[in-house]
Amino acid sequence: MVEFFEHIPSYYRTIILVAGLLLLWIIEGVIPRFRFKGNRYHHAGTNLFFTFTTAAVNLGFAFLIVKASEWTTEQHFGLLYLVTLPLWLHAILAILMLDFIGAYLIHLVQHKIAWLWHYHKIHHIDTAIDATTALRHHPVESVFRVIALFVAIITMGVPIWMVMIYQTISALMSQFNHANIKLPGWLDQALSWVIVSPDMHKVHHSRYQPETDSNYANIFSIWDRLCSTFRKVPDTTRIQYGLDEYQAPRYQEIGPLLKVPWEKLEDWQPEQTVASKES
Repeated sequence: MVEFFEHIPSYYRTIILVAGLLLLWIIEGVIPRFRFKGNRYHHAGTNLFFTFTTAAVNLGFAFLIVKASEWTTEQHFGLLYLVTLPLWLHAILAILMLDFIGAYLIHLVQHKIAWLWHYHKIHHIDTAIDATTALRHHPVESVFRVIALFVAIITMGVPIWMVMIYQTISALMSQFNHANIKLPGWLDQALSWVIVSPDMHKVHHSRYQPETDSNYANIFSIWDRLCSTFRKVPDTTRIQYGLDEYQAPRYQEIGPLLKVPWEKLEDWQPEQTVASKES
């Protein structure tokens, strides 16, 4: 396993992620959590565009991530090297910490700091949450997440093969917990005690802010429970997705989404005002 993930070709990881997305896409058609009202293919196309921007950012920073990981391994630098750990335990703790710092913590910070939120909110503008929503991240936000991953690697001390395992699991889990699939209530709830289940994460995409500001985790749900950010909604079918000020159809298009972080409040207020006067 160490040898495989240490030298895993990029196309292997691409095949794994594409296969996961296609499988969830098929399952969504069979057991959907909600019935898709718009054009499912157009929606997917918009979200798939951001896969390429994320890939470009990750590729640009790949050298930095690899070098950071190799340096911590050579120097035995990082908290996980303070004591001698069995390889399996080092791997488990590394994945846990990468998930906490590189996913949960940066996600939480993006909701709490206004200027970071402006880049993250295009992920929340989606009004039809499905597996492809996991791909919708502004290119600038992708930079923040790479930096968070870099910090996690340096502070914890994580070999590159563990980073590769984490990133593969993280991407697959993000697709899964965004998926528009209806699991039996007992199964979804049982899963949510260990990992982030679809119903658990749907709460995070609610238009109701107290629900939006909860359930930040990506792989392990323990972070929300430990940090008191976990919120349970008995009936997730009542949840309305998106953000109140971005309900116009144009905000489901690539161009407007890319410009959202720099769009001032007054850019959309007149549109709302005109609509109010006409009604």
